[in-house]
Amino acid sequence: MGEIKESIERIKKALPVHVAVVAAAKSQPPEKIAEAIKAGIGIIGENYVQEAAGKKQELGTSPDVPQVQWHMIGHLQSNKVKKAVEIFDMIQTVDSFKLAEEINKRGGIIGKVMPCLVEVNIGREKTKGGCMPEELPQLLEELGKLESIKIKGLMCLEPFFENPENAGPYFAEMKGLFEKSKPIGGVEMEILSMGTSNSWKVAVEEGSNMVRVGTAIFGPRGY
Repeated sequence: MGEIKESIERIKKALPVHVAVVAAAKSQPPEKIAEAIKAGIGIIGENYVQEAAGKKQELGTSPDVPQVQWHMIGHLQSNKVKKAVEIFDMIQTVDSFKLAEEINKRGGIIGKVMPCLVEVNIGREKTKGGCMPEELPQLLEELGKLESIKIKGLMCLEPFFENPENAGPYFAEMKGLFEKSKPIGGVEMEILSMGTSNSWKVAVEEGSNMVRVGTAIFGPRGY
């Protein structure tokens, strides 16, 4: 388990202080997540609502595990929104007004303003979620009017390259979208979530202030 602590310390040492680390914990057992939290991780990212709910409940009963934020970083289905709004501190993958409307509705019912990021399909890949870059301004205008959602920034999952430097232009385009979105009413462009275990260094160079790191912290899934 010491390897997790060493990995986190190595990553944090290489990051500017303003960059937040999300530990992407899909398929990782609670004991590994607890180790990451004790090593200084303050945000846990999960891809599946039910999996996150179980882990959060189990870790919440451990008196020696500090409280952390939980972020939804996977595709969110409309029928899972009710539970997601209850358990997560942020949803990073809002990609349509329809999904946002459901989040807004569920947040209104329980009196919670849900912090969200808009996911952009920066590589225009058919296999990935996210709104198309050209659709972003109109979507943000619409989302800024919803009372139980607060848009806090943008998120992307860039195309995968063996050489992460090749992702640089996609991150640069995201940074441009982020800056252009700042004047839009009702939204707060504070967080630019981009970069994963393979690409976080390049993402930070291009302006990311939140990286989502899984295997670089925990090792391969099932490891």
